[in-house]
Amino acid sequence: MVLRKHENPGWCRAPACAIFCAPMRRAAPWLLLLALLAACGGAAPTVAGEKKPAEDDYNAAVAALEDKSYPEAQKLFERIKTKYPYSKYAPLSELRLADLRFKEEKYPEAAEAYAQFVKMHPTHEEVDYAAFRVGLARYRDMPSDFFLFPATYERDMSAAEGARKGFDDFVAKYPKSKYAEEAKKKLDEVKGRFADREWYVASFYRKRERWPGVAVRLERLVKEYPGSPREPEALMGLAEAYLKMNERFRAQQALQQLLVRYPKDPHRAEAEKLLASLR
Repeated sequence: MVLRKHENPGWCRAPACAIFCAPMRRAAPWLLLLALLAACGGAAPTVAGEKKPAEDDYNAAVAALEDKSYPEAQKLFERIKTKYPYSKYAPLSELRLADLRFKEEKYPEAAEAYAQFVKMHPTHEEVDYAAFRVGLARYRDMPSDFFLFPATYERDMSAAEGARKGFDDFVAKYPKSKYAEEAKKKLDEVKGRFADREWYVASFYRKRERWPGVAVRLERLVKEYPGSPREPEALMGLAEAYLKMNERFRAQQALQQLLVRYPKDPHRAEAEKLLASLR
């Protein structure tokens, strides 16, 4: 077989292309292009410095978020979700929008956004981060004086309950997460503050000698917040309330729990003396 020379020798220099070029010049241009690509390497070359629009937009949005340019960051993240819904930057943008709400101190909105992310992306690599932030956003939403003063102790408890539930769920589901230690500390703090609240209300009833009210609050403290710093004195207070209510057996039980659970507590000597007097 004799190959004809190219009329334009500079048009194709690859040896393999010579076999196909002459007959394909008479074919449709797009067929010619496909044949040339197959013979000369199989794929079009990548242009040096080619841009990745989704990644570029995401990086720009993150930069705006870090610079506290929140309106610009929100606009960019929303655009990524709309324009690149199947890229990895779409769920990341959802998460960063939750971060944006958190930074704006819109904690209920942030908690909802984080919870929605956990629901929609349960296998995402940052799902534990989102789950942790559900509890943290609720925690930040609690009033700073929530558990301290008479004027506020009966306020809406939804944020505090949400924080406790958020951290409880996180610790149970992601025990090996890098956020687990901080979540446990926050959970203990929230439970401790709930215990303080129960103790405060029990003290309020005690001053008025409303012993059933004292017993109800201290029973709740011991049952729902075990291990809190308030538990030893709560058990001692329960014994006192039960005695005032003529419930000697229940008073004995409270004192025995105190001695078993907290053998080194300062109330031990008093508890032993009172228990001996009841036997």
